[in-house]
Amino acid sequence: MTLNYRAFPAQLPNPETQGAIVALHGWGANCDDLISLAPLVGLPNYQWICPEAPFNHPMPNGKMWYDLQSLDAEGLAQSCELLSQFLEDLPTLTGLPLEKTFLLGFSQGGAMTLDVGLGFPLAGLISLSGYLHIAEEELQEFANVPFPPIFIAHGIEDTVVPIGAARNARQLFEALGANVEYEEYAMSHEIRPETCDRIRKFILEHQVI
Repeated sequence: MTLNYRAFPAQLPNPETQGAIVALHGWGANCDDLISLAPLVGLPNYQWICPEAPFNHPMPNGKMWYDLQSLDAEGLAQSCELLSQFLEDLPTLTGLPLEKTFLLGFSQGGAMTLDVGLGFPLAGLISLSGYLHIAEEELQEFANVPFPPIFIAHGIEDTVVPIGAARNARQLFEALGANVEYEEYAMSHEIRPETCDRIRKFILEHQVI
């Protein structure tokens, strides 16, 4: 089993790009969902790749990384394995090393970003309205491993993933010495234009030329 994906621009590998952004959608969305961020973030020299979660969601055309309602540990483990394999194969697909690739995710995709991305030499991790699956004791495995730079953005009015999840993730990562950039916004479970501006700034600051 492999993950379907959508790419923007569609051509892969694309010789015009200097880096890649892998964007992971949230629960009930699909691989088309985060493509709309590309013009808002505004980095025309970056290749966007949006993998699609492997499990069907009850919503029409919706997908999920695992079933939130049943706390599907087996599905989570399978998705983590599939996403890890996708990232391992990505340089062949893009023609770019992982050191020039950012992993971004929204909500459940943000959780996948923080879980799986720690194990790869990525340019940075971007979690939007996300949370951590990994328990504090499991994070200790990464205590002596260099973390990619991490950007966490969250809405203080989020009733889907409460702001406490973002604050907790920030605290745990900083305790392990990670470089965490953190922003709270007066918004709910969403992505605002000002968040996209901040994503662009983060990528430009941490890109590998």
